[in-house]
Amino acid sequence: MTTPEAARAATAAASRAGRLGSLGPVGLVLAGGTSVQFGGALAVTLMPRAGALGVVSLRLLVAAVVLLLVCRPRLRGHSRADWGTVIAFGVAMAGMNGLFYEAVARIPLGPAVTLEVLGPLALSVLTSRRALNFVWAGLALAGVFLLSGGGFGDLDPVGVAFALGAGAMWATYITFSARTGRRFPQADGLALAMAVGAVLFLPLGIAEAGSRLVDPVTVGLGAAVALLSSVLPYTLELLALRRLPAPTFAIMMSLEPAIAATAGFLILGQALSPVEAIAIALVIAASMGAVRTQVGRRRPTREA
Repeated sequence: MTTPEAARAATAAASRAGRLGSLGPVGLVLAGGTSVQFGGALAVTLMPRAGALGVVSLRLLVAAVVLLLVCRPRLRGHSRADWGTVIAFGVAMAGMNGLFYEAVARIPLGPAVTLEVLGPLALSVLTSRRALNFVWAGLALAGVFLLSGGGFGDLDPVGVAFALGAGAMWATYITFSARTGRRFPQADGLALAMAVGAVLFLPLGIAEAGSRLVDPVTVGLGAAVALLSSVLPYTLELLALRRLPAPTFAIMMSLEPAIAATAGFLILGQALSPVEAIAIALVIAASMGAVRTQVGRRRPTREA
């Protein structure tokens, strides 16, 4: 017979296991964010060789080939709505990458990511039904602007426009990534969407870079960028969005400027000022708050 003490111990253990399990998607998002920002820093060093559009084309093409070979997604048995979702996901992915790389070709990596992250923050405010998420979004937004130095007046306005456009496409990417993850098994939808994005962008890359796209060093660096910035982070994020609400995911994206600043320091030699360090602390605090809100909430089990 089970004693009351044993029952209470089992309940407590189950509760702890549930809390740890709920941290799973959070870890996936953090790992994906770290990978994509270090990949972005590497891409900046590649742009003199192939240009912004050429780098995007290499990134999407290599990532699509890798994912198609690994996932081998089925082409039959999907509804028209399934294909519409995956095509929209691919268009959003291509647009997000193209606009962002055009931005970092004109403005520094940190401010570019700072502007881009406004898209997911706006998504979190517009879609959230919990008042507390507005607090975390506001705190993250304060950190984002502090990281920018309080304004963007000294930046190339075209680069700023590209970064803001990338943010809008990032919010769209989050929405269709979640829908694709629910409609396709494993990472099949991601592989198909990546192929859509690669097909759409390849003509632009060829037009800008031409024969430079087949230079062995350029291809090798492009493959590294693809793995760091596309294959690994998109797979992790797609898996995370199956268990993490889009508003919480979007607020966690406010960590991206902090990760980008770190990558810029380690790879591009961009040092952090005290103000930037405070900004990083603010966005981390906002993300931790979002995580605590998610972990502390009881959610009913849903069918996958």
